[in-house]
Amino acid sequence: MDAGLIRVALWLGYVAKAALWIAGAGLVAMTVIIGAQVLFRYALNDSIIWSEPAAVILMGWFIFLGAAVGIREGYHLSFDVLLFLVSHRVKMVLFSLSDIVVAAFGAGMVWFGGQLMVSASGVTLPSLGITGAVDFMPLVAGGVLMVLFSLERLARRAAGLPTARFGETDLDEVA
Repeated sequence: MDAGLIRVALWLGYVAKAALWIAGAGLVAMTVIIGAQVLFRYALNDSIIWSEPAAVILMGWFIFLGAAVGIREGYHLSFDVLLFLVSHRVKMVLFSLSDIVVAAFGAGMVWFGGQLMVSASGVTLPSLGITGAVDFMPLVAGGVLMVLFSLERLARRAAGLPTARFGETDLDEVA
């Protein structure tokens, strides 16, 4: 096995774990913010004005980071009926085609999300006092990770290494 590919796979594993931890922290933070908003609104009769936009931004982070990690771990949606009927070689071609499509989708997220960031950079979110570009940062970050993880899957397959599929293979065991 190529030592460079192994190092990249290990590095991307760390990136995936960090993304998952950030996504988890965002989910917890969003839950706390929404819980506080409910408490303030209904028990104290006073709303926290920044809670909803902050929760939506956090939700974007955990959705897009989690989706990207799902790509790496092989948990993205697929239609597997055809796979029972074709040879192993055709399966590998179809898996690679799927990864190419996912990488293209991620690249689209980066491109169009970047355009949205630029267009919203001059807008200030009134309740948070920050640039509107923050709303689209998770879209771009998730797209970058989707491209990286899809390219990793393609490189692993080209090198004859397994790629995760619905959690069947632990990538850390095979580096």
